[in-house]
Formats: sequence, C-alpha cells, structure tokens
Amino acid sequence: MLTPKKVKFRKWHTMRKNAKVTKVATRGIALAFGSHGLKAVTHARVRSNQIESARKVVVRSLGKTGKMWLRIFPDKPFTQKPPEVKLGKGKGDPVGYEVEVWPGRVLFEVDGVADKLAADTLIKAAKKLPLKAKVVTRH
Repeated sequence: MLTPKKVKFRKWHTMRKNAKVTKVATRGIALAFGSHGLKAVTHARVRSNQIESARKVVVRSLGKTGKMWLRIFPDKPFTQKPPEVKLGKGKGDPVGYEVEVWPGRVLFEVDGVADKLAADTLIKAAKKLPLKAKVVTRH
C-alpha cells in the first residue's frame, strides 16, 4: 500500500465532512499521460488500501501491453480509537493514510489498449473506490 516515507506531523486535523460545500478540484483535472482516464464526480476520502485495490484491478486487466498512471497519493494520516473505548482521553493513534479527492480530479490514466478495454477496466476500478467516477478520453 502507498504510504509517505516521512511526514511532518503525525496527526492532522480531521476537517469538515459537510455535504453542502461544493468544492471542486483545480489541479489534476486534465489528462496528462494516457488516452483514457478515470475522473471523480463526487467528493471522497480515499484510503491507501482502496487505491491499491483499484490499482490491482487495472494492472490485471491491462496485461503487459497497457500502461497505467496513478495520479493521486495518500499523504494525509487518519486516526482511529480502539473499539469499546470511552469518550475523552485524546485523539486516537494513526492507522493509515488517505487522500481527499474533490470532483473533477483525474485518479487513474491508461494507454496502450483498445478503447473498449480501457473503459471497462476503469469502470471496474471505479467500483473499488468510495466515490462516483466517470471515464474520460483525450480529444
């Protein structure tokens, strides 16, 4: 799974999970490497194990002919308290890493395979992620 080599702070602020905020991505919104890409339609916090699961699906279905680029990296630590612990006593311990994905962000890019196979592969990968996504192509 993806983890940063070093982080400046062990724990980050959690930030808000407000559904009414309509924030959109400003960086990473266009295809840069491949001919087909998977673009986020909704906001989500994607954990490193979810990214790895989607990456495995893409790599397996592309085979040796296709190439895949991963455009997100989980650099934000998230914490969790153990089960059946009472409230108080501070924040939980860091468990893993996640990335905040806003609508419009390109998550994966593929190239070197037929259009139908690329689209099917990216749709399979989107099912592994906790957000809605669409397949985009280079014009």
